[in-house]
Amino acid sequence: MTRKLFNCCVLVLLGFFAGSIVHEPAPSEAKADNPPKETQAAVPPQDGKLRIIAFGAHPDDCELKAAGVAAKWAAQGHHVKFVATTNGDIGHWKSAGGPLALRRKAEVIQAARLLGIETHVMDVYDGELEPTLENRRTVTRLIRQWQADIVLAHRPNDYHPDHRYTGILVQDAAFMVTVPFFCPDVPHLEKNPAFFYYSDRFERPNPFRPDVVVDIDDMIDRKIAALETLVSQFYEGGANGAPALVPADAAGKEARLRAVRQGFLDRSLGVARKYRSKLVQQYGKERGEKVQHAEAFELCEYGSQPGTAELRRLFPF
Repeated sequence: MTRKLFNCCVLVLLGFFAGSIVHEPAPSEAKADNPPKETQAAVPPQDGKLRIIAFGAHPDDCELKAAGVAAKWAAQGHHVKFVATTNGDIGHWKSAGGPLALRRKAEVIQAARLLGIETHVMDVYDGELEPTLENRRTVTRLIRQWQADIVLAHRPNDYHPDHRYTGILVQDAAFMVTVPFFCPDVPHLEKNPAFFYYSDRFERPNPFRPDVVVDIDDMIDRKIAALETLVSQFYEGGANGAPALVPADAAGKEARLRAVRQGFLDRSLGVARKYRSKLVQQYGKERGEKVQHAEAFELCEYGSQPGTAELRRLFPF
């Protein structure tokens, strides 16, 4: 039985037992004049606040890369939305298909509540995202509907094909969001947003270069709390996990939790240390040298090109 057929069967059974469940079409199944349901999202109020939309390949990527800065924006009343471009349905060593996709969606919904943001999971199979015209339309519509000032995404040179193609799709939307007759069912943006990449470790063909490094010391506890809701990915280890990661005894479980938390801390500590000079440049010597936890972003050459004053407006921390 193919995975797609298996997933459909699982969803039908879940719908039977739960009462009703609607399976939305994947973006590749939607017509240009009939936008996918996942793009039919509520728009934030016109209140003068910033609008930020972040794209990650799976239901954990945005949280891992930008939960700290998202919580800072949200605390100031700005509007933040995380989008997973695939449903994560093969991202576990023990389970897959519809049940895993539903579990991972529930996890990021819980994380979003803790962060004070919105979240959305596209109906695309994990590992099968492609830079198609229909997916470009979907991404373009989502950015337009959120009326974004800032768009975040992976860089296109990344280890995972879903990460790479998420970056390409967002790059491809960077100009098209302003073109009136591309996806005319959603009003185009009069001003192109500023597009930023998440930090990564990859050196070829070009290394990550930070344009903004954000002190998240005040939000590190909230970020970790949000990441801890993604049990399938971190506590249980995701696609490369194993039964040994899930102890049966209380002491083992507590030790595993401590190890996962330390991994989160080490990640953000590493960003702060690696880009210390940028933190000092932005925050001044005294504060910049004290920052323990940070998230970093590189400005994409596509989209608007904010200067120093505009960057301070977009990252008002």
